[in-house]
Amino acid sequence: MSTGFSSSSCRFADYFVTCGLDTESGLEPDELSALCQYIQATKFRDVGRGNLASADAGENFEQSPLRRTFKSKVLAHYPDNVEWNPFDQDAVGMLCMPKGLSFRTQTDIREPQFHSFIITREDGSRTYGFALTFFEEVTSKQICSAMQTLYHMHNRFNSYDISRDTLYVSKCICLITPMAFAQACRRVLEQLHQAVTSPQPPPLPLESYVYNVLYEVPLPPAGRSLKFLGVYGPVVCQRPSTAELPLFDFPLQEVFELLGVENVLQLFTCALLEIQILLYSQHYQRLMTVAESITALMFPFQWQHVYVPILPASLLHFLDAPVPYLMGLHSNGQDDRTKLELPQEANLCFVDIDNHFIELPEDLPQFPNKLEFIQEISEVLLAFGVSSEANPQCSEGLGKLRGFRSGDMASDKRNGNLAGSPLNSYLLRENQTIARLQALVKRTGVSLEKLDVKEDTSTNKDSKVQCDEEEMKMHQLNIRVREVFANRFTQMFSDYEVFVIQSSQDKESWFSNRDQMQNFDKASFLSDQPEPYLPFLSRFLETQMFASFIDSKILCHDDEDKEHTLRVFDSRVDKIRMLNVRTPTLRTSMYQKCTNIDEAEKAIEMRLCKIDHTALHPHLLDMKIGQGRYEPGFFPRLQSDVLSSGPTSNKWAKRSAPAQWRRKDRQKQHAEHLYLDNDQREKYIQEARNLGTTLRQPKLSNLSPSVIAQTNWKFVEGLLKECRNKTKRMLVEKMGREAVELGHGEVSITGVEENTLIASLCDLLERIWSHGLQVKQGKSALWSHLLHYQESKEKRDATPAGLGPPGIIHDTERRKSDAGCAMPPLKVSLIQDMRHIQNISEIKTDVGKARAWVRLSMEKKLLSRHLKHLLSEHELTKKLYKRYAFLRCDDEKEQFLYHLLSFNAVDYFCFTNVFTTIMIPYHVVIIPSKKLGGSMFTANPWVCVSGELAETGVLQVPKNTLEITFECQNLGKLTTVQMGHDNSGLYAKWLVECVMVRNGITGHTYKFPCGRWLGKGVDDGSLERILVGELVTSMENEDRMCRTPPTQQSPGMMRRFVTISPNSKPKLNTGQIQEGVGEAINGIVKHFHKPEKERGSLTLLLCGEYGLVWALEQVFQHGFKSPRLFKNVFIWDFLEKAQVYFESAEQSQVTQDENWQMRVRHFCHFMRAINSTPRNIGKDGKFQMLVCLGARDHLLHHWIALLAECPITAQMYEDMALLKDHSLVNSLIRVLQTLQEFNITLEASLVKGIGI
Repeated sequence: MSTGFSSSSCRFADYFVTCGLDTESGLEPDELSALCQYIQATKFRDVGRGNLASADAGENFEQSPLRRTFKSKVLAHYPDNVEWNPFDQDAVGMLCMPKGLSFRTQTDIREPQFHSFIITREDGSRTYGFALTFFEEVTSKQICSAMQTLYHMHNRFNSYDISRDTLYVSKCICLITPMAFAQACRRVLEQLHQAVTSPQPPPLPLESYVYNVLYEVPLPPAGRSLKFLGVYGPVVCQRPSTAELPLFDFPLQEVFELLGVENVLQLFTCALLEIQILLYSQHYQRLMTVAESITALMFPFQWQHVYVPILPASLLHFLDAPVPYLMGLHSNGQDDRTKLELPQEANLCFVDIDNHFIELPEDLPQFPNKLEFIQEISEVLLAFGVSSEANPQCSEGLGKLRGFRSGDMASDKRNGNLAGSPLNSYLLRENQTIARLQALVKRTGVSLEKLDVKEDTSTNKDSKVQCDEEEMKMHQLNIRVREVFANRFTQMFSDYEVFVIQSSQDKESWFSNRDQMQNFDKASFLSDQPEPYLPFLSRFLETQMFASFIDSKILCHDDEDKEHTLRVFDSRVDKIRMLNVRTPTLRTSMYQKCTNIDEAEKAIEMRLCKIDHTALHPHLLDMKIGQGRYEPGFFPRLQSDVLSSGPTSNKWAKRSAPAQWRRKDRQKQHAEHLYLDNDQREKYIQEARNLGTTLRQPKLSNLSPSVIAQTNWKFVEGLLKECRNKTKRMLVEKMGREAVELGHGEVSITGVEENTLIASLCDLLERIWSHGLQVKQGKSALWSHLLHYQESKEKRDATPAGLGPPGIIHDTERRKSDAGCAMPPLKVSLIQDMRHIQNISEIKTDVGKARAWVRLSMEKKLLSRHLKHLLSEHELTKKLYKRYAFLRCDDEKEQFLYHLLSFNAVDYFCFTNVFTTIMIPYHVVIIPSKKLGGSMFTANPWVCVSGELAETGVLQVPKNTLEITFECQNLGKLTTVQMGHDNSGLYAKWLVECVMVRNGITGHTYKFPCGRWLGKGVDDGSLERILVGELVTSMENEDRMCRTPPTQQSPGMMRRFVTISPNSKPKLNTGQIQEGVGEAINGIVKHFHKPEKERGSLTLLLCGEYGLVWALEQVFQHGFKSPRLFKNVFIWDFLEKAQVYFESAEQSQVTQDENWQMRVRHFCHFMRAINSTPRNIGKDGKFQMLVCLGARDHLLHHWIALLAECPITAQMYEDMALLKDHSLVNSLIRVLQTLQEFNITLEASLVKGIGI
């Protein structure tokens, strides 16, 4: 893909290069790649598992000499240098022949192999290379005898014999070009190679053709096609216009045949989420094709991290990089996947291309509308006769990559290509493929009748199309598939512009504050998206590629500024908007297929039918007689004098202006090249959030220890910066509205988003723990370290010195808690938390365990502390990590732990809310009043605990201890406790202060205040009560940061008026009562205005302290006449009298309007139902139940109106009572009416035993 296209070159190619064996310097072992192989092989032995690796697995000198790697050299390159693209000898040498020289004899396969590669410069711009590697006979007698000597030293029986065998060595010819015209370059190189191997010499000397391609063939202008002559035939290339998708010239068909649609889509998802991706194949071209295809399909987004599609053997240490990367690793075809020691796999997508399989990281979200998307892609592929399953036969027995020539293609029946026949006859011929296709059709529901099968283009278009049929088919299939992919993003982000936060600052200050800025309103965007999209989108919005895309949008105010991809994308989005005038349709999850495939395909066909430009033909050069001759079968050293510089004048000469101008031009040149203009780009790269410039690409040369150390230092700095940004973002999000009022961040954080942020924190921790690992064990580096720690602790605790339970920290590290001595806090123990995770049978993998442990530590506010303990074992850290590892950089480590400490300022429920099905031990303690001790209490108490996820059912509590521990499935955040007793024995009256419940894993303790009697004839005669609880906050000295209780808003006005003491009931005036009702209603309204996943406990707002029940209690108690000194009258008594009055009034048929009668009927029905419940709830409990049911059914305001008019009110209330003041009652009714728009669902425990 032409991202960051590098040069102002207007020439098709910048350099022509030959690499191979330098006979003068002779055979030099390629020490670097040999050393890497050797280390790879001996790694096992160091760890004491020598039996896994055979001794000759890697060492260069133990291999058969023909299988060893020897140094290749750049033998020549023409011209010497080009100003806009300086020649990088090390990089080109490494990438032309990544494994060095190889030798063969006449018995081996010696087919030419084509591969392409990419060189990424430090500023992110790219140059492409296209190389053809072939074998030439070794003519040097010294080399042959050296090889024979090596064989004798090696004691091989079937050794190379100089008298009997012919020795061949690899050689490579290569074009370095500014743009990736892969097919054209392949054709040029193949024809040049054919010229030296064919019996007839070519019409002109080779120099003429090389000179032509270097100096006389221009780049086609955007939107045009170009034809030039190779040695034996025309070569055609075409370049998309600025309104089309960027140039892409690799066969997508091959990617789908190798991996299958499902795997390609999973790989695509990993790339979009910036997961580390490692491609693995023994064919260099496959690595390049897959890498370029995946990045091209991402349009309009661009991969922002390390991108090395072919990783030379000498750079294997780069796999240690703790950053997202997309790299390709060459396999030798013998080693299987298990032998591959990768530094980190917790967040790795491993793609074994040759074996058609892919290993995915855990918890990978699905791409939105995945099934419909797969079906749409499959339909495109089937129309070209390509199966959407991975096709094992496409790699069977191939010693080389399939040639992309039409003759081979048509005859090669196995690769699932159509050779000029419609689908049905093709299917009849292909019995194996038909079975696969039919299975697929059944699965995806693709109808074969509708498929528009491509007829053989040669019959009807031969007269017109200028390139060969197979290349045409490749372009057609490519553009169709790419349009389908691009359409997904235009649909998904069709209204993205609305959510871009434009900066009010000038560019200068915008750059310098880039880290602190929010550039996209993520919360609002996500709240608009269909639910199934959220897991993917919430993670995607956090990526660097999305941030950079939005940044470029902010920086480009008008169309002129816009870079190519952004301009194309925006024009497509505008088109969608015009089609969908009714915006809401944009936000449905309805799958909308791609509609502009045909016009995109037509544009390409037009260019290929009518060639816009033809280059100068190759011609004789000014060479001396006798120059340009060569020996057949050998690619010669060309005449450098004629190739070192181009013509002094031709029609592009005016473009060869001074390099200074050209560089200026470089940014302007058709925007598909550069991202911002160069000054901005330099600054952007330094200021933006990625990890400093050199990390986009490892330097492909000087590999001294100091360079490696410097690279690692950059990684350490980058990791620390990433940690700072992540913690800050998570805190700002979590603190929600309060933070917004202070001017930070976005409005709210959804459950999905919180999960995303925590998952990305887990990923960051894994990358930190993988950096500089000595020896890889298990997929999760963090969990592996924890296990080592656990093992060493348990060994130490097994010795007599360590008394007490193993693994528990013995100093004063207990949690202080205001629950008092009733419930001693849990001990802080890293090992204990690990054991909790190890006991959860649902978590099967190391990565899963590490993530669960991080979540649990965050919920317990112990993450920073636990990791500090883990890293305080210096000996263990030294044993596991190399000196340069992040975890051994003391200052950075301290800062990192400090950043994590800031999470203690907020409450996370990231463990409780995610592991909803696990078994959790709970401990319940009932605390009776100290004044009237329950020592004489004879009845048998019981409790039932309810949470957001489930409830326990009735649990008997032993009356002598009043505490109980039980295990049950995760209840979620706890909301209510129902408690009571069976009224047995002589003294069945009981004054309970509160109930405490603790979660045995997370340590969360909840307090359920009561302060009331349970017993007949005392208080309101209740034998059971429903208590509403709140989380007890542990105020530790070291954790005393600003904190917000999780479920509650900041304390309301009421706390100022009410002095809480259990004896005196405070008398409130009417103003305070109104305010109390207002605040209670306001709390409920706010609750419903939050996104569903963020709402706290509604039960707390109804029945908790200063909730709706309490507020209405104050209304009814105001001005209530108390008849006698020692008798308590309850509101329920008044309501029962009112009920009797209403029922008699109904029977005596007092003429009232229908409305009144309806309200009366409802009121009496609810009163009867509550009074006849089998539960032993007292009068206040019944009042609470009535208020809750009235709120649920939106009847409260009717009942208040009814009761205010009722004669019983006149009898039982004094004249100044609130219920007798019409204006106050009306305003109360109006406030209660606001609840009508909400659908209130009551917790089961509140209305148990009532069948309304």
